[in-house]
Amino acid sequence: MLKAYDQPDKIPVYFVPGLAAGEEIFRNIRLPEDTYQWFVLDWLIPGKREKLSEYAERMANRVQHENAVLVGVSFGGVVAQEMSRYLQLRKLIIISSVKTRQEMPRRLHYARMTRAYYLIPTRAVLSAKDLKKFAIGPRTKKRLAIYQEYLSVRNRYYLDWAIRNMVCWKRTVADPSVVHIHGDHDLIFPIENIDGVRTVENGTHVMIINKGRVVSNMIRDIVEN
Repeated sequence: MLKAYDQPDKIPVYFVPGLAAGEEIFRNIRLPEDTYQWFVLDWLIPGKREKLSEYAERMANRVQHENAVLVGVSFGGVVAQEMSRYLQLRKLIIISSVKTRQEMPRRLHYARMTRAYYLIPTRAVLSAKDLKKFAIGPRTKKRLAIYQEYLSVRNRYYLDWAIRNMVCWKRTVADPSVVHIHGDHDLIFPIENIDGVRTVENGTHVMIINKGRVVSNMIRDIVEN
């Protein structure tokens, strides 16, 4: 976890990264230091046959403040929603994520029904050399560099577990307390499948990295208003 000094007069904010991501993806998030203290919850390696609810409880046990703000990105948004069952929160915010399985794209519904997620080659994200094979031109290489930064957890067991639990998430009714920030150019979770969001114009699935100022301002607005 990225720690800050505990300061009771400041609002505690806990961030949960996206699938396989680390604290680096929050480098462009700016929250005023006179108002906020913030922490990043690094991913834990799941136990053998550990359920998502059990994993979420372990993650929630690392939140050391009552009335904290919890912010989850992508799969981290799913985990944050599960964590909220064990916490008293000031705000629950998800970014580039989904609130129910109905908001997932058709391909993920297909993957769940056919169990095709077992065929996903998680080895491909374990090595930068493997990913570079798919780089075609300068734009692709630039995008690849962003995704390389986004994907920093290389434990294969974690990756298999996380992909399975993302695809097979069972929630069908949205938590009304969730505040959802989403980009209108998100190709992983297309916005047309999603209801009740605060939209980031030209925001992609990795807008937490390349639209940090916009996302930061939205987080502040949600917390302070």
